[in-house]
Amino acid sequence: MIDVHHHVAPASWLSGASADQARVFRGWSVPNALAEMDRSGVATAYASAVVIGDRFDTADGARRAAREFNDYATGLRAAYPARFGVFAMLPMPDIEATLAEIAYAFDTLEVDGIGLFTSYGETYLGNAAFDPVFAELDRRRAVVFVHPTAPACCEALQPWLPPAQIEYGTDTTRAIAEYVFSGSSQRFPAVRMIWSHAGGTMPFLVQRFINTGNGSMKSKTPNGFLPEAQKFFYDTAQVASRGAMLALREIVPVSQILYGTDYPFRTFDSTTEMLAEGAVFNPSELAGILHGNAAALLPKPVYRPV
Repeated sequence: MIDVHHHVAPASWLSGASADQARVFRGWSVPNALAEMDRSGVATAYASAVVIGDRFDTADGARRAAREFNDYATGLRAAYPARFGVFAMLPMPDIEATLAEIAYAFDTLEVDGIGLFTSYGETYLGNAAFDPVFAELDRRRAVVFVHPTAPACCEALQPWLPPAQIEYGTDTTRAIAEYVFSGSSQRFPAVRMIWSHAGGTMPFLVQRFINTGNGSMKSKTPNGFLPEAQKFFYDTAQVASRGAMLALREIVPVSQILYGTDYPFRTFDSTTEMLAEGAVFNPSELAGILHGNAAALLPKPVYRPV
């Protein structure tokens, strides 16, 4: 299996973790992750950053964090060939620094793809301010893994309810909507987007977006919303249960669905078991989700146990 939604963190980041993140990462280590991957049949995991503490709140902090993560993750890949891939972190929304880090990530580190967050402050992917970044990613035909975050408006509306429970899915939905309705998905067709958590709430609101794409936003989406949404890839992290997968497969080809776990926030086995027990996919389709679809998108050496 290939896990496209797998978090790692340099040790120095964990000191700034929230209580929930510190709990999840307590006892986390690369050897432990590899042992769990072996037990669960996960051959390769694509490492991406997790938002921890206030390291990304300033331009200097974001630049340092991006470089630290990218060097750390590619070090993992070098130490454990074929076990880890790398989605490089970028110091957004600083455009100049981001373009420099893209060059370093691809040309020096030879990463597998880029990791972005759905929004930066009040600016979402698809905003024209980010066009220079997406133009460069389009030139490089980059795979871009998108992870949600909590927007500034809604981080503490209900302090007892962590923002990941609601705001992450909503932020992903907003990002997809802006990316499509801004025309970004058409202007940058070579960028291959992976949206986390089955696209957030998009599959459940899709008819609203279809109506908008055929109505007030027709000039931006001449082919409608759905053909654009069907170009993207979506992972199964946190939403592998039957209802969510039924909704997702109704609107996108199964070839666009990728196995993702959100490890260490969720286990590999819990995701695999939900996919099997949901009985949404036939054996051939399930094999594609667990391995084949990602292998076609992200070709790399295959790990073979000794």
